[in-house]
Amino acid sequence: MELYAREKYLKKIRAFYHSEDIIKVITGVRRCGKSSIMALIADELRAAGIPEDRIITLNLDKRPYHHIKTADALEKTIAEKTKAADLNYLFIDEIQNVKGFESVLNGFREDGRHSIFITGSNSYLLSGELITKLTGRYIEFEIFPLTFEEYEHMKAFYGIQSDSNPQSELQNYILEGGFPRAVRIETLEDKRTYTQNVVKEILEKDIRQRIKIRNKESFETIRRYLIGNFGATTSINNLHHDLRKNGQTISRQTLTRYIRALVDAQVLYECDRFDMKSRKSIAGEKKYYLSDLSFYFTLNTDNRINDGPVLENIIYLYARSMGSAVSIGRIGKLECDFIMRDPTMRYAYVQVAYTIAPSKETEDREYRPLERISDNYPKYVVTTDYLLQQRSGINHVNMMDFMMRENRF
Repeated sequence: MELYAREKYLKKIRAFYHSEDIIKVITGVRRCGKSSIMALIADELRAAGIPEDRIITLNLDKRPYHHIKTADALEKTIAEKTKAADLNYLFIDEIQNVKGFESVLNGFREDGRHSIFITGSNSYLLSGELITKLTGRYIEFEIFPLTFEEYEHMKAFYGIQSDSNPQSELQNYILEGGFPRAVRIETLEDKRTYTQNVVKEILEKDIRQRIKIRNKESFETIRRYLIGNFGATTSINNLHHDLRKNGQTISRQTLTRYIRALVDAQVLYECDRFDMKSRKSIAGEKKYYLSDLSFYFTLNTDNRINDGPVLENIIYLYARSMGSAVSIGRIGKLECDFIMRDPTMRYAYVQVAYTIAPSKETEDREYRPLERISDNYPKYVVTTDYLLQQRSGINHVNMMDFMMRENRF
């Protein structure tokens, strides 16, 4: 089947297609589309005239390469498949399956005959020896599940009909999630079954096989709490107190380790709070957003949508997919939903709400934090409203229209 080209990522990687001195590391939560990105890169190389014998592809999760678990076996396989004296293009899926892969990759990088692309399902890939041995010799490209505009474009690409009402279509996206394979699954029930299996795979391969979870009850409680309360301010100290109050004996260190496991597996993304007056991060206060909203709806029994955190999650992932760093801003007693910094170091301030139409009080609540910011960087109120207004030089934009234009903030 022809693959949908995720151009927002491909255009970031193209400049490095032929760079034999830099390893291209493609990361992201399981099933977000990393393997497809590598396949699309290989297709572009073929279209550019690169012969097939110079394109080497190894998926270490699948036959015939799933048996490769050691550095020696990996090195032997790559050497056997390297036929051309010219530059070869090496694509390896799930490289973290091989213990000691870092030295092997560095050896092939140093010989100058391989442009190397690797994927990993979690940030364990970028820990330990990869950092120490390859610092400055790799570049990371983080892939996310489909954002709203990609979801719409992918449906059109595969001839899947969308709802003509943009707000209804946004609700479809929220309930179905953004895993690329799920788009081509027909019913919501079957999409949920698929997502449930993705969750099980992540818990087994990316968490339980990598860290020791001695207190399974506490880990499940923490997982349910953070996924069930995504987008809410979370204090480690308060969560630790609540667990102990409910009879679950767990050290603060273990609690932190369990949360880190969910972040490392990229089930959750951690968003720090930033005090805009002191220009410092606020210790101990964070929000956690889901790598895909389907995690919440798959693990909960109802489909009721809490507009605030859901829309924040969508905007957070959209900004991250565009390459922006994101934090939460505090301005005295007020809070700015997001401070965003794009790759060109351009800032933007963003408030997110379902609507500001109901009352002047609602409008004031969203505009007031932005009006307190004294610099001249762009400020946005993002809603699902189509009747837009301007106030104090702040841009009021419709969420669906803005994302479909693929603008940067």
